[in-house]
Amino acid sequence: MVFSCKSISNKTPFVLFGNFINKRFSHIIAVHRDTKVNNPNVSFEFNEQNLVKAKEILGRYPPQYKKAAVMPLLDLGQRQAGFTSISVMNYVAKYLDMPPMRVYEVATFYTMYNRKPVGKYHLQVCTTTPCQLCGSNSVMKSISDHLEIKSGETTKDGIFTLQEVECLGACVNGPMMSVNDDYYEDLDSEKVVKLLNDLKSGKQTEKGPVSGRKSCEPISGQKVLISKEPFDVRKFTREDL
Repeated sequence: MVFSCKSISNKTPFVLFGNFINKRFSHIIAVHRDTKVNNPNVSFEFNEQNLVKAKEILGRYPPQYKKAAVMPLLDLGQRQAGFTSISVMNYVAKYLDMPPMRVYEVATFYTMYNRKPVGKYHLQVCTTTPCQLCGSNSVMKSISDHLEIKSGETTKDGIFTLQEVECLGACVNGPMMSVNDDYYEDLDSEKVVKLLNDLKSGKQTEKGPVSGRKSCEPISGQKVLISKEPFDVRKFTREDL
């Protein structure tokens, strides 16, 4: 039972549980601060191409539930503006006849929405357990050393933004990272630096595993379905089936 809620120097909130004090530290509290590129006076509206896409997105939902389109429309706005600015959120709110606060709640809850500008290439390195066991820490360090930035920072030339994230769902191909919408897997320190150089120079890069794997088959080679003869399911099922 919570007996009281106080603050330390008016900055750090804590909750008193009996004789125990539990400090609350959180990085997910979102507070907007106007900047030159992110303030309500910066004009934004969907361009002609995205207006067509927005209408197509709205068509997926019943008219009385058009608010359900807030997430794909925020994503559409982010792709056009480069990040989910306050102007993007306000525009989407007006477009869907929603209170702006409802849109702010969505945009600040999901990490897929970037609340500040990111570089041309948004590097999101997974450091969850499967990737970490395969060496994601060294991959993260190699990127940081090579680009001379830390997680959450953008290079001075605006090309790369680095971010450490949780599971991206490619555990069997770790270490891995996403670059914008593309996955690069089976990375190591040398391969990730080469990838960064190729991206910066504009070279064509091959998405997916960089180890030679085509997908997520065992790294040591295929173990099943290796027979060249056609698979006859009748040999393994009951005749009456």
